[in-house]
Amino acid sequence: MAHEAISVFDIFKIGVGPSSSHTLGPWRAAQRFIETLENNKQIEQVTNLTILLYGSLAKTGKGHGTNIAVQLGLAGDDPVTFDVNQITPKIQQIASVKKISLNGKHEINFDPMADIHFLFSETLPFHPNALSFLASFEDGNSISETYYSIGGGFVIREGEAISNDQAQIPFPINNSEELLHWCMKTGMAIHEVVMENELAWRSEAETNAGILKIWATMRDCTFRGCHTSGTLPGGLNVRRRAAELSKKLLKGQSYDNHEDWFTAIRKGGNSFQYILDWVSCFALAVNEENASFGRVVTAPTNGAAGVIPAVLQYYIVFHENVTEEKIIQFMLTASEIGCIFKKGATISAAMGGCQAEIGVSSSMAAAALTEVLGGTQRQALMAAEIAMEHHLGMTCDPIAGLVQVPCIERNTMGAIKAITASQLALQSSPDFAKVSLDAVVETMWETALDMNSKYKETAEGGLAINIPLSLSEC
Repeated sequence: MAHEAISVFDIFKIGVGPSSSHTLGPWRAAQRFIETLENNKQIEQVTNLTILLYGSLAKTGKGHGTNIAVQLGLAGDDPVTFDVNQITPKIQQIASVKKISLNGKHEINFDPMADIHFLFSETLPFHPNALSFLASFEDGNSISETYYSIGGGFVIREGEAISNDQAQIPFPINNSEELLHWCMKTGMAIHEVVMENELAWRSEAETNAGILKIWATMRDCTFRGCHTSGTLPGGLNVRRRAAELSKKLLKGQSYDNHEDWFTAIRKGGNSFQYILDWVSCFALAVNEENASFGRVVTAPTNGAAGVIPAVLQYYIVFHENVTEEKIIQFMLTASEIGCIFKKGATISAAMGGCQAEIGVSSSMAAAALTEVLGGTQRQALMAAEIAMEHHLGMTCDPIAGLVQVPCIERNTMGAIKAITASQLALQSSPDFAKVSLDAVVETMWETALDMNSKYKETAEGGLAINIPLSLSEC
């Protein structure tokens, strides 16, 4: 069987909310189309440009900012570095002057209202998240490319293989059985196997630095979310709750930075209710930032971006002697579980519903937490299985197509389930487990195939149609 090589930095990507598949993916697709024009030396010959959004990208694209993302990608902006505070002014400027500068160098007439088409009734067969770019040139010729945003910010062009550079990794893994095989054969922990594979791309020092940058982005996102009040954009008038909850829990304590903030949190004690409130607060904070076009990390998606930061910060704040090495181990282990779900099922809500996002992120966090708390490889995989088992069948039914209700609260539930799954696994013997992680991955995929399309990120079923917009505020 062919093995797809996926890096930790494929699973964890720094980007902009609110959706990895509907925002980050289309943004990357637009960048790739611009790259094609540049490589063909055609960018300065473009006279007009049309974008077609199909299926789920059309149905919930405006709520997810798909139309905004493609414009920024075409303009040459990068989701990792672009100042998120400049998104609204730039998009308003394009709409006002009805012009866009391709890659910042060639200006053409462009009216977002007329040149971005939402094809609500058309879906391409390969994947529900499809978009096409059509460019015409001065000489009368034209070019078109179709891309698929397949979840977690992964993008493929029509006709190309679903893979990356196919690095020759020493421990090829498609499923948890193969992962456990390598662990048992080498005696290494899960994170050690993953690190050995990462060496096929870069040095250990580079990988460690990259992971710590990912963690810093998660931490900064949580901190911002815990200190930003107001109402989320999009029209639902959902109030941000993390800042109010954080302030309430801290009871007036002062601090100047992240470390002082963590110290202040620890001073509140370690009662069950207090810890539960903080885990929920961390998750709320991240996904409120995500819903506000803030900078987040796919984990493995934007819609589920709050689960892993919440669980990791729970570990850092409420456990002793947590080092950077432990944080790296956590992230490496989590990434491999995400890879297994991507290969064996999907991490796209448009393909599998919310089980593919919150469920997968909860499973990733559960395994990672189990390993850094001293669990065995089999206990870590058991924790991953438990977490996903109790997300099976979860639908994706965002009200008004926004990643707000019920998405934000679902991150709190996914984080709590991950911690519970980890504790169950740590107090259990995998020898007596009735269900394997691979069986759950297979079941999740079968459930995804059986699930009605209206429950797959279309806003055509569930809460999306049963909650009047005037009553849908949290």
